[in-house]
Amino acid sequence: MMKKIFIFLFAATLLNACSSDDNNRRNNPNLLDVNVNFTVDTSLPQYNSLNFPNDPIYISNYGNGGIILMNTGSGYLAWDNSDPNHPRNNNCISMQRDGLTLVCDCEGNTYDIFTGNFIEGTDLEYTLYNYRVTETSPGILRVSNN
Repeated sequence: MMKKIFIFLFAATLLNACSSDDNNRRNNPNLLDVNVNFTVDTSLPQYNSLNFPNDPIYISNYGNGGIILMNTGSGYLAWDNSDPNHPRNNNCISMQRDGLTLVCDCEGNTYDIFTGNFIEGTDLEYTLYNYRVTETSPGILRVSNN
């Protein structure tokens, strides 16, 4: 009986820890809660670099500031290209890619594309906002936040 209680408490703690991080990102006051749901065909020329690791691409017109999509070699990552620590009322929306980092031109905040964590900046609270990437069939990627 005691073992079952311990397992239940451990599982509850683990789920709570995961959900609080998710809520922290989802409740970011600097990002709009926009619906993202689109597919990418990696056989098309504009997405061909996704067939190779570590060559991210920018896809405009989705998310808050476009989407950065990358093949890591072991899967795909998608990040919102808007600085999560930048107020929405500022005109500086998208970030620039510098190798495997994203840099906000206005604030100089820098983020790692592999982890989404911030590398440098001041008073940084939020990590990059990530989207779910699933391979629905060979070469077809679905990017969504639902």
